[in-house]
Amino acid sequence: MNHRTEKGPSAAEQFRDSIAATLTSFAHSRSEAGLPVQSSSERRALACKLLADELASHNQARLCLGSPALDDGERGAIERQVMEALFGLGSLQELLDDERIENIQINGADRVFVRYADGTEERRAPVAASDAELIDVVRQIAARSGLEERRFDRGSPSLNICLPDGSRLFAVMSLSHRVGLTIRRHRFKTVTMDDLVHRLGVCDQRLAAFLTAGVLARKNIIIGGGTNVGKTTLARALASVIPPGERLVTIEDTFELGLHEDTVAHPNVMALQAREANLEGEGAVEQAELVRWGLRMSPDRVIVGEIRGPEVVPMCNAMSQGNDGSLSTIHASTSRGVFTKLAAYAAQSPERLSLEATNLMVASAVHFVVHLGWDHEGRRAIDSIREVVDADGPQIVSNEVYKPGPDGRAVAGAPLRTETFDDLVDAGLDVALLRGERWGRSS
Repeated sequence: MNHRTEKGPSAAEQFRDSIAATLTSFAHSRSEAGLPVQSSSERRALACKLLADELASHNQARLCLGSPALDDGERGAIERQVMEALFGLGSLQELLDDERIENIQINGADRVFVRYADGTEERRAPVAASDAELIDVVRQIAARSGLEERRFDRGSPSLNICLPDGSRLFAVMSLSHRVGLTIRRHRFKTVTMDDLVHRLGVCDQRLAAFLTAGVLARKNIIIGGGTNVGKTTLARALASVIPPGERLVTIEDTFELGLHEDTVAHPNVMALQAREANLEGEGAVEQAELVRWGLRMSPDRVIVGEIRGPEVVPMCNAMSQGNDGSLSTIHASTSRGVFTKLAAYAAQSPERLSLEATNLMVASAVHFVVHLGWDHEGRRAIDSIREVVDADGPQIVSNEVYKPGPDGRAVAGAPLRTETFDDLVDAGLDVALLRGERWGRSS
């Protein structure tokens, strides 16, 4: 039963709102008292106790009015509704539980589309009875995203948060024709180089060995590619090669890499996340500033989840000032296009670097550009790798050591510089694997 009256919300909705307010108030009180943040299990246990009290009071009120108390079935239904609303994602949870789904696109409560991992798309059932109810769902999710207030209303019409499973949620209202919600899922939170080869088919064994040696040789690598092509997944795989004894600082717009969550593979990680300005326009902390902060934290490597703007300058400075082995991703349609994007971002930065100055900076900082695309069968694949050699005025000089083959997947191209090749071999690259390539040290 829904227990909704014509004059107001259902009992479950009333309990949810009351308990959510109590949990928020309790969290703030603990914070002000200097007490540690409650764990998820502690918050859930407290919510269960509060819900039991609410149900007892509700039953008492019903009995006083001459109505029967809730039976076990009704009580269980309310408990599931409330706990799912408080700790799950309501009607979105069913979609998130489907491991085949990669992206969820909602253009209003009743216009729901999903894209599966195989590239097919499907329209799904409504996720809410109305756009107003969908806004309420988003607000409930935002309220649980952390201690900081995350509003979603006309005064703050967009919301960008990371869900508990690592998916990225972006919502918009007021400025759109209807409430919009997009969820980009990361199906592989933990991924290895072996996974790239055998589970995902992103590259072959030789290319995986090449990239592994690049990471172990502490080469600075930028991963380029279009939207939803797997740049973050590749970054995770490359990071899996980093020895556990190294200290990492990760910098992201929204937590997605999740390296700090794997304390076995990466026990010494400081994860930093940018922050948007509040309603008064204050308190913003951009990625560029976080890169500068990260350099003060004695990192062995700095990993920037995605270069989006002025952080390109401190990022390249970090790469060229002793933090070799750093990683980052960037949106670009080709491997050569990565250089164009870097130059555009540098020109828009506070330093306003010229093209020539940017190219000198990039050439001294970046060792390899790895580009992801789609092969001719529609599968994600590495299609190009460039070795950065030098800068020549308005041009970056690079060797495309792997280039797109007939099927859109990378094949050996121009030879590596001898110095670079020797570095990779010294880092463990098996020369025997390179037999059949057009370059490689003879054995």
